[in-house]
Amino acid sequence: MKPAPYGPFAYSPIIRRPRLTWPGDAHVALWVIPNIEFFSLMEKVPAGSGGPGTPVPDIPSWSARDYGNRVGVFRLMQVLDRHGIRATVALNGDVCAQHPEIIEEGRKLGWEWMGHCESNTRRLNEAPPGEEKAIIGRTLATIAQTTGARPAGWLGSGLQETWDTLELLAAEGCEYVCDWTNDDQPYVMKLVGGGRLISLPYSHEINDKPVFERFHRTADEFCNAIRCALPRGRAIGSRHGHRATPLSHRRTASHRRLRRGARLHLQSRAGMESDGCRDRATLSRADRQAVTEYK
Repeated sequence: MKPAPYGPFAYSPIIRRPRLTWPGDAHVALWVIPNIEFFSLMEKVPAGSGGPGTPVPDIPSWSARDYGNRVGVFRLMQVLDRHGIRATVALNGDVCAQHPEIIEEGRKLGWEWMGHCESNTRRLNEAPPGEEKAIIGRTLATIAQTTGARPAGWLGSGLQETWDTLELLAAEGCEYVCDWTNDDQPYVMKLVGGGRLISLPYSHEINDKPVFERFHRTADEFCNAIRCALPRGRAIGSRHGHRATPLSHRRTASHRRLRRGARLHLQSRAGMESDGCRDRATLSRADRQAVTEYK
């Protein structure tokens, strides 16, 4: 995209849009996104990922993140599988080489994968000049080779981009990007040269990392926030179409509070099923089809 005061899309107030419809005439689309990430012991944990700026090796910060890959992610898998919910993973490419067992277990569950840079210690907007294209290409190629499916979407580490990111993603065949959290609905982004991507907005408000690490909420409070988001989403969705996107980082999933929060939330999903979301497979492709028809 070209440098500009506004993003590569037209301003669109939600009250002036045609109604966006989901499969089965559902009012809310639920999209569960576990972030499975790799932090090198030889690199600082970025401040945006909760790093304290301690010189390497920062054993406490690194250990909390490694615990998620050794224990927490498998607890998430058990809970989601128990309730028949298929996830879309925001995956660091380095996980494929460092922890292939995680990929094997995710493939057994039929999870979908989207690119999430190579490592969570390195952001696209901090890459050396000319390196961003190679990072994106390597990430997508590595995930495709390891999982057997090339990612259709992208979430940048730290949600960071450069002015070139969107065009580079489109050139690699990506169909959607999640970094732009400025809406409740997917929308079309118009790129330099006439291409386009679909923005599927990520979530901060029902994301376990800020909820637990920054705002110090309990599992019950996290669960209640998601429960409040769903009926509100259904009310909005009856008029406009709405998405609810609970996020989980597997290091916070290592704690009992998130296990309880996830379990309580998933037990309350009956209200969502009454909205027509009985197919609990990943909804990102349905999102893309729906927004294409919507536009």
